[in-house]
Amino acid sequence: MSELLNYLVQNDQNFRRARLPALYSDFRSQKTLNPDGYAANVAAWKRGLANAALAGQLPPAAKSTGRNHLLLEPDGDALMRSLESKQFGRPLALGTALQDALSAGELLPLSQFLSASQSIYTKSSSSLASWAAGMPLAVLGWGLRQVGLVAIGGGDDSLPKGQFVVLQNLEIAGKAFADAAADRTSPFERTFSKAHFGRTFGSSLLEGRHLSEADLEVLIKFLSRDKGLLVTDGNTIKIRSAEDPSASTITEEDAAIGSLKALTEDLAQQTAALSARVDALALEAQDAVVRKNRVAALAALRSKKRAEALLTTRHATLAQLEDVAAKMQQAADNVALVRVMQSSTAALRSLNARVGGAEKVEEVLDGLREQMGEVDEIGNIISEAGAAVVVDEGEVDDEFEEMLREEREKEEQAEKVKTEEREAEETRRKLAELEKLAPVPAGPVGVGEGGSGRVPTPVTGTANELGEMHI
Repeated sequence: MSELLNYLVQNDQNFRRARLPALYSDFRSQKTLNPDGYAANVAAWKRGLANAALAGQLPPAAKSTGRNHLLLEPDGDALMRSLESKQFGRPLALGTALQDALSAGELLPLSQFLSASQSIYTKSSSSLASWAAGMPLAVLGWGLRQVGLVAIGGGDDSLPKGQFVVLQNLEIAGKAFADAAADRTSPFERTFSKAHFGRTFGSSLLEGRHLSEADLEVLIKFLSRDKGLLVTDGNTIKIRSAEDPSASTITEEDAAIGSLKALTEDLAQQTAALSARVDALALEAQDAVVRKNRVAALAALRSKKRAEALLTTRHATLAQLEDVAAKMQQAADNVALVRVMQSSTAALRSLNARVGGAEKVEEVLDGLREQMGEVDEIGNIISEAGAAVVVDEGEVDDEFEEMLREEREKEEQAEKVKTEEREAEETRRKLAELEKLAPVPAGPVGVGEGGSGRVPTPVTGTANELGEMHI
């Protein structure tokens, strides 16, 4: 299995192994026999190739030194070879899928994309006609097959020729740029030379992937013409700002800022390279001294001194440029500050006009004070009317003491009743215990030592009579 096909199988659910026979077959006849299956196969190829291009898995273009992520070049044999499988061969209807993407505007011819003056999102009939005018003959033939003028399932299914912009990938990169540029608020931060723009955003928009020069060209055109996020004159690029009306054009100040930033970055790279060279020459001289090679050591030291002198010059120049950049940034911030102050002044003037001026405010406050005085006067009258009712505090205290006394008497009476009930209950309990005792039988009692000779009298009587006895 090829590298590209293996990537699709591993990362795209539509290319699971069970679907490969259908995707590699000539499914053009399904346009009428099985429209749903046809649409699913076409969509799988379009989405799969777009994702593979974004991931850098497509073979590089014939005239390109690297891989494009926003462009697709299907002509030639490279794409077909990269999709070839020992089990399924080559996809037989890939050309049909790509032609469908062209007709749907999902693939856009590169030359027309770069030269078009209108946005790709404009749906006017004239713009559509201009796009159709440049379509390859194979695409027009495909369109004729769709309307039934040419038999479906027959004819040529060759891949469209040329380079095409993948709209899906372009929109992904555009959104990534918008997110990356959101925190650039200063005019100095929003301005770049074209080369500096490529170095700044070329490797940061797509994680782990670097945009080619062709990708950057397409992205800049898309962001400026179709999304309105950039303004450029071909050499200088500026991120638009809603707060800055002048951001719709490139000024001389913008060009100066872009050149200054590019030169500063170049000098920073040169100083880093010179610093590394000085360190390397120092090690080389030290190694020559160890080897007792006087000539090599002196040559390395002379080169080191020249590199150090050049490095000193570069550092001084870089410091000057950084100072100029700081002043330019401060000046740009001052312009923005003055603009904000001007707009704030206009806003305050409008608000003060709506208020009516100091005299109007004083009139309103006088009326407010008058109404507040009337409220206080009404409250005083109401208070005086309530003061006519006089309450004798002595009588209130006497009545309160009488209520307390009555409450204490009620509590004492309740406690007395509870005490009597407890005593009665105790008496009944003791009587019950006495009733359980058996009576003592009468009979003679022998008189013995220490005896009295008297017969005990048995306890008789009713329970009520016994209850009156003191036990």
